[in-house]
Amino acid sequence: MPFAVVQGKPITELPKDLYIPPEALEVFLEAFEGPLDLLLYLIKRQNLDILEINVSQITEQYMQYVNMMNAMQFELASEYLLMAAMLAEIKSRMLLPRSSEELDEEEDPRAQLIRRLQEYERFKQAAENLDELPRVGREVHLSEVEPPPLEKTRPEPEVDLRELVMVLGEVLRRADLFESHQVEREKLSTRERMSEVLARLKGQQGFMPFVTLFRAEEGRLGVVVTFLAVMELIKESLVEIVQSEPFAPIHVKAKTG
Repeated sequence: MPFAVVQGKPITELPKDLYIPPEALEVFLEAFEGPLDLLLYLIKRQNLDILEINVSQITEQYMQYVNMMNAMQFELASEYLLMAAMLAEIKSRMLLPRSSEELDEEEDPRAQLIRRLQEYERFKQAAENLDELPRVGREVHLSEVEPPPLEKTRPEPEVDLRELVMVLGEVLRRADLFESHQVEREKLSTRERMSEVLARLKGQQGFMPFVTLFRAEEGRLGVVVTFLAVMELIKESLVEIVQSEPFAPIHVKAKTG
């Protein structure tokens, strides 16, 4: 897998003549929010009371941090430089020899810095306490609003009579596609038809046309049953059938005796 693509060409191996200057890589860490935050960190790291701070030692550590930032080519903020000048002033005022009367009248050079540190510590602690609170109710506020009652009236459609007739025709057409037919077999008995044919022949005097024995309203099944009944009667020698010539009408009559 290529780790880089240069001008459309994948690079899978580092070039042997690759040179990375030391100043090309810089790591920026924002550890402190200002000079007071840095001073408070230095004091707490040594487990010192703010009222008992050693200005000389704290100033040296503060200047080490400022010099390190300058060595790493950070743009020093004016606040850090101002605090460094204030610490240097306090340190110099404490090093100057003073009489006992001046000590009683003059305020401690550290007093103003101590008050600022105490005030900053209170606000920082309050900010940390606020940050521990739940975000709901602090940054996110839930709202519960019920929507007003919604009353919607659906207008009745305007339907033309011609459209109703067209829809009815379509419904009837679909109904024909799903129409079911129940077919039942007609119960016709050859024996019963034999009795009927024999009774008709006995009621006639002489021969009777063969086609008159069939009833068209009975359909194909009735014709077949009647034909089978006549064949059975001829087989049992109960009727006789005659034809004067080929393709001439057929006549049938019941045998006597």
